[in-house]
Parts: sequence; structure tokens; C-alpha cells
Amino acid sequence: MNVHRILVTGANGFIGRRLCSVLQASGITARAAVRQKSDSAPGEGDFVAVGGIDENTDWDAAVDGISSIIHLAGRAHVLRDDQSNPLSAYRRVNVSGTVRLARTAAMSGVKRLVFVSSIKVNGEATGEIPFTELDVPHPVDPYGVSKLEAEEQLKMIGDET
Repeated sequence: MNVHRILVTGANGFIGRRLCSVLQASGITARAAVRQKSDSAPGEGDFVAVGGIDENTDWDAAVDGISSIIHLAGRAHVLRDDQSNPLSAYRRVNVSGTVRLARTAAMSGVKRLVFVSSIKVNGEATGEIPFTELDVPHPVDPYGVSKLEAEEQLKMIGDET
């Protein structure tokens, strides 16, 4: 019997909590990745603490026995950023941490990684005309730039693996 096990990163976030609940209610085995054991996570189940997310994150225990990953964790919408270089801070988590996860997943035999990016890779408001897949990405803030860079890196990793 092939058991489909999903890792949800950012499991204690706004989307992650709901997603974990829905997966569990649907009978799908989900492992919730959180930064530290004291972080609250939704429901009962399998939890793993991964620490801070960056190029050094040890994802090995998190991906062990996992067939798919839904990657929600990231640095987002910091309203009062005290970082001297916000773009560097976003890149450390959203690009380097994501690349580290993707490479670990590929080496561990994970078959699918779903990366939740952001509409902000396309830019800001377009008025009444929605963005389409034909639009050229044009992020205007550090968050959007980092999410686009992560998408580009994941595409390269996907092509390689």
C-alpha cells in the first residue's frame, strides 16, 4: 500500500493551520513543520521543529518518509522592518531557505513540492485588468523580489532533478 504523506511548512500560519485541518479531516497524513516546539500548531498529529529557515536549515527529519511538500513558510509582510537590508532578510528565508528545502527534498526522493508564492511577483495593482500568465513579472518590493527569485531557483532545481 502506497501511503501519501504530506509535509506542510508554515503549519502554524494563517493558511497552514487551515490546510492541516482540512488534510487531517480528509484522512491525509500530514506532518506539520514549525520553527520551534513551543509554536502552536493545528490539531493532533505529526509535528517537527526545523528552527529558523535559511540556507542552513536542516530539513532531513521533516522530509523523512514524505512524498509531497506544500511550502507555505516564509518571511512575509513585515510592516515595521527593522532590518538594515530588508531584501537580504527576505532572500535569506524566502530564497535560500526554500532552495535548501527543495534540494533536501529532491535528495530524499520527495516527488512533488508545491511552492506558494505571491501575486506580488507580478507587481502592484493593475487597475481593472487582472494579471495573466503572459505578463512579465515586475515585483516592486523586497518581498515580491524574493518570491520571484525563489520561483526562478525552484524552476532550475526542478529542471535538474
